[in-house]
Order: sequence, then C-alpha cells, then structure tokens
Amino acid sequence: MGPRAWAIRNTYVGGYASRCFLPRRCCSKVPNGLPTEHAALTEPLAVGVHAVEKGALKGDEAPLVVGCGPVGLAVIAALRLKNIRPIVAADFSAKRRELAVKMGADIVVDPAKEDPYSKARPSQACRGVRMRRRAGSDPATFEKAPRDARIVVVGVCMEHDTIEPMFGIVKELSLQFVLAIRQRNSPRSLRLLAEGQVDAPSLITAKVGPAA
Repeated sequence: MGPRAWAIRNTYVGGYASRCFLPRRCCSKVPNGLPTEHAALTEPLAVGVHAVEKGALKGDEAPLVVGCGPVGLAVIAALRLKNIRPIVAADFSAKRRELAVKMGADIVVDPAKEDPYSKARPSQACRGVRMRRRAGSDPATFEKAPRDARIVVVGVCMEHDTIEPMFGIVKELSLQFVLAIRQRNSPRSLRLLAEGQVDAPSLITAKVGPAA
C-alpha cells in the first residue's frame, strides 16, 4: 500500500502541514484570483450542496435548517442557489442566526423562545434538514415535524444513538441520511466560490494559525 493510500486512511494526519499526500482524483485546480481562505471553504460547501441534492426538495416545499454551524450555513447557501424559499433556520446562537441571514435564510428562530417548526408555511410539509450529529438526540424533530415530512440528517455520529420510531410511523416521515460529499460536487462548489455566488467572507468567522 503506497503513501497515497495511507493518506486517505489518515495515517499521515497533517491538517496544519505545509504539504501532504493526496490522490489526483481528490484535487481540483484553484482558479486564479480566488483567495486560499475562500478556496478552503470548498469542502463544507460541497457537503451542503450534496445534502440539498439528496433531500430532493421542490419549489413548493418549506425547508427548515436546524443548526447553523458551518455545514448548516452551507445548506442554507445551497437552498438559496436553488431558489427554494422561504428558508427557515434555527439556532440558539445569535451570531449563527445572524450568519444564517447573510447566507440567505428568510426567517431565523431562537428555539429557546419559539418553535421553529411553526414558522414553516402551514399548508406545506416542513422539510427538516438536520445538522446535528445524532439522529435521535432531539426527539422533537420527529414529534413536531408535520405528517409526510422529510428529514435529512447531515453529520456523523461516532457514538451509539437511539430514536423512537413511533412518531415517524404515525406521521409516515421519511428519514434520509447523507454521507459527507460526492466527488462531483467539489469542483462545482469551488466554481460557485470563484464566481462569487456564495458569500464566502461571511463563512469565515476566525483564522487560526499553526501552533508555535
């Protein structure tokens, strides 16, 4: 097994290394003039683009994004690019709600004060795009989602988790899990950033350098 294969298996970590091994298929050419910090957003944006594709939302559906971290914001950006509106976003953090608006959310909700599920159009099924790691860590998703809703779980749970399926059975909910990205979405996401179709500066909240 060569070093390139080892790199994919994280034998060589190197998140802050100046160079690392990567197979050619994992590389995309950065367009001239695109800042490196913007190009670095390709991966999280590609996750959001892939999640929206797997969700297969239509123009008459009301998406609800639960959690507005980096990937949640990428999902909002991907929904906006598809012109699926209104986009409802929920997060306990005021800063993240502010960023959600910058990325294209039409309605932002503080779950500590109001129910985000009630903000979706009542005549349509609320499509929950969940950004939490655990499918079952928030039973309210199953309990409050309307009948026939589709829930897309974006994230990886590294621990055992449980769900209570009764709400899903009674409401006939659809549960879609999403695995990271599809390779075809990376060049597309890089192009979206290069063309300015995504507000890259708003996604950068801080910069961290290598340890001394």
